[in-house]
Amino acid sequence: MATGARVVGTTMLVLVLGVGGYVAADAYDVAPGFVTLDPVPPDPAPFPTAPAAVAPPEVEPALGPVAADAPVPASAPVEALVADLVADERLGEGSAVGVVVADELTGQVVAQHGADVAREPASTAKLVTAVAALGTLDPASTFTTSVVRGPGNQVVLVGGGDMMLAPDEGDASAVNGRAGLGDLARAAAKQLRLVGLTEVTLRVDDTLYSGPRTSPGWDEDDLNLGYVAPVAPLAVRIAATKEGVEYPPRSSDPALSAAQVFAARLAEAGVTVTGTVARGGAPSGATVLATVSSAPLQDVVHFFLESSDNTITEVVSRAVALDQGLPASFDGGTQAVLRAVTRLGADTTDAALADASGLAEGSRLTPTTLLDLVQLVADPAHPELRSIAAGMPIGGLTGTLHDRYLTSDARGLVRAKTGSLAGVKGLAGTVLTAQGRQLTFVVLVRHAKETGPWGPRQAIDAFVTALHGCGCQG
Repeated sequence: MATGARVVGTTMLVLVLGVGGYVAADAYDVAPGFVTLDPVPPDPAPFPTAPAAVAPPEVEPALGPVAADAPVPASAPVEALVADLVADERLGEGSAVGVVVADELTGQVVAQHGADVAREPASTAKLVTAVAALGTLDPASTFTTSVVRGPGNQVVLVGGGDMMLAPDEGDASAVNGRAGLGDLARAAAKQLRLVGLTEVTLRVDDTLYSGPRTSPGWDEDDLNLGYVAPVAPLAVRIAATKEGVEYPPRSSDPALSAAQVFAARLAEAGVTVTGTVARGGAPSGATVLATVSSAPLQDVVHFFLESSDNTITEVVSRAVALDQGLPASFDGGTQAVLRAVTRLGADTTDAALADASGLAEGSRLTPTTLLDLVQLVADPAHPELRSIAAGMPIGGLTGTLHDRYLTSDARGLVRAKTGSLAGVKGLAGTVLTAQGRQLTFVVLVRHAKETGPWGPRQAIDAFVTALHGCGCQG
């Protein structure tokens, strides 16, 4: 009996000592448990506030509202300014001038001279294409370049209207070079290698556009001097064959040149192109291997307005033609853009376009037609066109007006599309008067080629500067 008690006592002692040892081990974090000698941790920090959960700043509009209470210029003093322009000796002997000035808010014509006479517009004609495109197409739409499978080991590079492809990697911040042929080649090569193809033949499909690649109205020097390139549904950097110059030499076959660049990028990505790159249509329903997309249409329109790029203007006119079910050609493009602006409300009486960019001889527009386009751009009833006003060159600051109005009081207050050919000068846009009234204006001048460009340009700029500074109250 005593022996049993000793056994029980010994057992209890062992248990107590064991439990005590475990508690001690737990306290020193040697054994798992709830007991610890560590200090009590501080309270957790409050949950952070998300940076996005704050009120956004006020957005500054690119173009603020026009002051409705600013005085409207009287007709007589503005007519005097128009008469001075018509008689300006800097235009040269025998010049012919068309001018119209209107109030932007009301549309009321303040003064005009020969505004209903159709004249050669030069690059002011690009306003027709810009208004037609953004007035009828989705401004966020893009031009897609794709690669599809052909029969056997053939692949086909399909042009979708992007003549501003980068030769390798695309630049998401650029318009000219947004989509890259290198990116396209690497994506296509990955798909080809997955099915075991490392050697292919290559065709280029440029059938989206029809008709001649160059306008019959273009002078051969325009092509030789790089003012324009043959129009194709794909090209590398507007078919330029040299970088770093304003008017680079252009490829005579932009689509085929782009396909050869694409072949080189495919080879670098591990897929060799055998044989000669040639033209060939993509099979109906072909499997798409990869695609790249251009900058949005709105950005493309801004690009050709600011730079006055002839080639890209022609490309955009073909997009308008395709939207209307017309051929993507010079004839289809010019017909489509004129039809579109007429439907939007522009008076196109006596209008004729030899091309969509104003480069070809034979185009005719009245100052009234161009004024209607500028008024449409400024009309609150057409918000889809408002970005055209923001995209036009600004006097003394951007685009083709960057080197004009540099010493003028109107610097930064003139937004206009320029036009310049041998013997033709034009300007169409808006100017803010010193009293805060926004005026729309168009000037088209035909002058002797021997006069040169500088005198007529100076006369036009002096006229617009006078419009800005004119108190012009009757």
